[in-house]
Amino acid sequence: MPDHLHFVTGRLAEHALREVLERLRPSVDFDYSVEVLPITVAALMSPKWIANRVHPPADARQIVVPGYCDGELDIIKSVAGIPVIRGPKDLRTLPEFFGKRPPSELELSGYDIEIIAEINHAPRLELAAILAEAERLRSAGADVIDVGCEPGDPWRDVGECVKALRGQGHRVSIDSLNPREIAPAVRAGAELVLSVNSTNRVAACDWGCEVVVIPDDFATLGQLDETLEQLTSAGVPLRIDPILEPVGCGFANSLGRYLDVRRRYPEAEMLMGIGNITELTDADSAAINLLLLGICQELGIRSVLTTQVIHWAQTSVRECDLARRMVHYAVRQGIPPKHVSTDLVMLRDAAIQPHGNSKLDQLSHEIKDNNFRVFAENGELHLVSSGLHLNANDPFLLFQKLMDTDPKNMDPAHAFYLGFELSKGLTAETLGKQYEQDQSLDWGFLTRPESHHRLKRGKPDS
Repeated sequence: MPDHLHFVTGRLAEHALREVLERLRPSVDFDYSVEVLPITVAALMSPKWIANRVHPPADARQIVVPGYCDGELDIIKSVAGIPVIRGPKDLRTLPEFFGKRPPSELELSGYDIEIIAEINHAPRLELAAILAEAERLRSAGADVIDVGCEPGDPWRDVGECVKALRGQGHRVSIDSLNPREIAPAVRAGAELVLSVNSTNRVAACDWGCEVVVIPDDFATLGQLDETLEQLTSAGVPLRIDPILEPVGCGFANSLGRYLDVRRRYPEAEMLMGIGNITELTDADSAAINLLLLGICQELGIRSVLTTQVIHWAQTSVRECDLARRMVHYAVRQGIPPKHVSTDLVMLRDAAIQPHGNSKLDQLSHEIKDNNFRVFAENGELHLVSSGLHLNANDPFLLFQKLMDTDPKNMDPAHAFYLGFELSKGLTAETLGKQYEQDQSLDWGFLTRPESHHRLKRGKPDS
């Protein structure tokens, strides 16, 4: 017989918990029961409080208490006579908690795509600024720091810059076509040159480092084969970049060139410069980066060149670091990168679970205190307390409705708190995110933890 788990919750979470468990039932090896204790917010429970009220059925083999129930659980075990475990803080993650887990950190630690992060217009920057930016890029996941040069006269301080970066432990590439700029950079320790074509391929034979080969004419791959042949004959290690072009400027055809080059040179190392898409497209960069990294993973393109200059792409390196792990896992497992990680689900949430107006009305009759519960769902904001359920789609209008009730527990601190929570709720409704009072909105890897102001001050209501 399967084990019987006894779930303890409060009135507010009862409906959502039962729905999650019912969906979970076909795929887990346990029976369950749910006990709703006389408290509205389950997060306010303490082990001692639960121990004085819980009554598990005789066939229960384990008690599951809410994730926010802090403290030693042995007091519950001593009363109930069966083991007690602390469940997840978010009941929506119960499927993962009971075995339908997304990949572990260990499983997502693998990758084989190298991130080359460019510091654009390096000649215009002070050395201290270059070093600081290089450290930020490395912290975000960059493997190689690319020193981006500019057309025109060679940068006289390029060698000093590369030497300083190497002194800070960075791997360095140089982004230039000018041999007079590339040579001192290579002597100072640059390990990779972006880029080489017919204009500088003769000089490249003397640099003694790896190079990225590009065609003279992007649309036709003109001179690519000739440059490859000359460098290969000279024993120069290389990667091929057919050049990814922006949407509206030949993007689809340029993707086709990567496929073509991979078919013609199945063993060659390749690179894709993805900044041409993320920097030149009016769209958030995270999903674009994941899609491009997925193309690279499937084609065996083992390095990408990116940058994060435009504001909407300012976390591109970190996004690429997360994306390369996801696509490596997906391709290795032969599955889509779905339910793998939510780190890049940033604008909207993976799922939302509204309570519904009738449940909120019912809650207002069950609550016995005047503390305000804030909800955001179905396009509206809601305030619920004992005998009170107010709703509006405008937080200012909702607050005015509240003030019209002449609340006795409204001081400046409480008003500020409600304003903050209503603002979060409005943001959640605007973007289609799950709102939970006193908890951070989920922004993927950009989420900033919040203190639980109301919950820390609250006391169990009965």
